[in-house]
Amino acid sequence: MDLLGFFRSANIILGAPATIIFLCVGVILTLKTRFIQFRALPKLWGFITKGFKRSIGEKNIKTISSFHAMFAAMATSLGMGNIVGPSVAIVAGGPGALFWLVAYTFFGGVMRFTETTFALFTRKKTEDGDIISGPTQYLKLVHKWVANWYGVVMIILFAVWSGLQSNTLANILAKENVPQWWVGLALSIIVLFILHGGAKRVGLVASKLVPFMFILYLSFSLIVIFKDLGALKHALNLIFSHIFSPAAPLGAFVGSAVMNAMRSGVFRSIFITEAGLGTSSIPHSMSDAKKPVDQGLLAMYSITADAFLSFISGLLILVTGLWLTTSQIDSTLVYTAFKDNAPRLGDVILIISVTLFVTTTVIGNSFNGTQSFASLTNHKWLGTYKTFTAIVIFFGSIVSVPLVWELVDFIITFVAVPNVISLVILAFKKPEVLDINQ
Repeated sequence: MDLLGFFRSANIILGAPATIIFLCVGVILTLKTRFIQFRALPKLWGFITKGFKRSIGEKNIKTISSFHAMFAAMATSLGMGNIVGPSVAIVAGGPGALFWLVAYTFFGGVMRFTETTFALFTRKKTEDGDIISGPTQYLKLVHKWVANWYGVVMIILFAVWSGLQSNTLANILAKENVPQWWVGLALSIIVLFILHGGAKRVGLVASKLVPFMFILYLSFSLIVIFKDLGALKHALNLIFSHIFSPAAPLGAFVGSAVMNAMRSGVFRSIFITEAGLGTSSIPHSMSDAKKPVDQGLLAMYSITADAFLSFISGLLILVTGLWLTTSQIDSTLVYTAFKDNAPRLGDVILIISVTLFVTTTVIGNSFNGTQSFASLTNHKWLGTYKTFTAIVIFFGSIVSVPLVWELVDFIITFVAVPNVISLVILAFKKPEVLDINQ
């Protein structure tokens, strides 16, 4: 058995129980918070119309505004995963996988809320004003070894994640005769420059690029989707008629029908939204929000952007019928959809969108990786880790696509399962932290 076969088989074995755990935790947290997804809507409206109460703590603490923190978090979740992830899920698990991908975001939202709230509640600062936060901090409330395990594995995952993003962009641009190593080199240089500016630069760049790339990609996708209403109706029927039935080109190789669709959808949703991984809580915890729950709610509702964009990307592959044209994971299906079906210059628009998506995602993931590393080393040797990240991004542009996707799923299991179980423990151990009326 080769390396790809090993990780694929391991993910089949580990994926089923992990998927059940993720969904059960989402249900438990939803009940524990008394359906906060609906209950906190009036408070969200208050944030939009009146803004946040900002902390006026020590001046040297290196925080950023609540909305810059949100955009920095969205920079990592709104990225290549939203474009490529749905097509990967559909090819592996059938059209029904898209349903599970979106359905998980409902429960993923309450996980994001819990993660972010506890991340702000447990964050601390160094003498220089740098913030140490995220899962490695709140997991210490459960047990120190859980926090240490998470920190070590996440450093690996962030490296692999950034490599996957670099690889996906390199494969798409290769269709335009751009050398793959050029892509890796350019991303490496950009990441080093942005990371040197710290959280404020990450938040500023993300707040400018995220809205622009979202609208650009979405506009052209909707043009393709609504060009043939008959194909759109057929695509929607495929999704709902195959929630519990097989229809995947890779189905014979990756497992049974129902669980395969669920696993493919849930794991791609975790990859896309980071809900359950805890990683999105890192940029959110840089916020200057006075109350942890306020930033937690903003984190929870921002997941709707992930769900919507992912659903649109999935529809794009189903409407054009491209999901039936391949028997293996292909990171360039959306590129083909735009090139063949979008209006003039559609492929150029996609390349611009994809480049922005990948750039912001790699920047966000690299920043999160730096924060995780800082939590383990007390902000020592950060320059070495940033250089290591840049090297991984460079070499990631030329590795095998299917292998990296399987490797990401494999690592996600060992990070997310301990994290979500710990979230349940914390929710019952310190329920007052999650009280939105405090």
